[in-house]
Amino acid sequence: MLLLGGAFAKGALDKVGHWIGTATAAGSFVLSLILFVSLLGREESERQLGQHLFTWFEVGSFNVGMDLLYDPLSALFLLLITGVGSLIHVYSIGYMEHDARRRRFFGYLNLFVAAMLVLVPGANYLVVFLGWEGVGLCSYLLIGFWQHKHSAAAAAKKAFVINRVGDIGLSLAVALMFTTFGTTDFAAVSEQASGASQTTLNLLGLLLLLAACGKSAQFPLQAGSSTRWRARPRSPP
Repeated sequence: MLLLGGAFAKGALDKVGHWIGTATAAGSFVLSLILFVSLLGREESERQLGQHLFTWFEVGSFNVGMDLLYDPLSALFLLLITGVGSLIHVYSIGYMEHDARRRRFFGYLNLFVAAMLVLVPGANYLVVFLGWEGVGLCSYLLIGFWQHKHSAAAAAKKAFVINRVGDIGLSLAVALMFTTFGTTDFAAVSEQASGASQTTLNLLGLLLLLAACGKSAQFPLQAGSSTRWRARPRSPP
């Protein structure tokens, strides 16, 4: 809430909002590094740590928890997200120095990192989908940040549409998992995957591939731009 307030409120935070955002990203990197080091001395069976935060929703026998899973793979990606994210924040301090809405830009960057920190350690596909949609929203907000420029607004709309195509793949994959396995938890789906038909598994793989292609702009969901940014966009007068 402090970061969102720093993104949109005026006053004293005008001069320190970007520092707060950068410090938060750097702090997240330090915590990720500490957690990563804590895994090094553990046995293989102890390198998966689960955390149930709360029950997200429950319908009959089907319930979805806001559950997180920390393992070596997620530990590596958390370091990547927070480390690179911190460097982007540091670079943006100078790059956005003369922009009147710099505080809001850093709020979007913080939200982007937060969405990825939900996506990566999510223990079920619905939590992943929540972070996935957050990343898509932040992509739209950051790409179109200088919305007074036609090129930026057009690029944001294009990214929004392509992301929605990928989202269809992920949402259909999650629905197929639920109808096939009765759950969306990673561990439960993996345990029951051997009992599913080859057709179902192939379809799941293709839907997840569609989602990945849409999120990372891979063929056939890549899009070029006929407009080159020859100089850094300026804020509207």
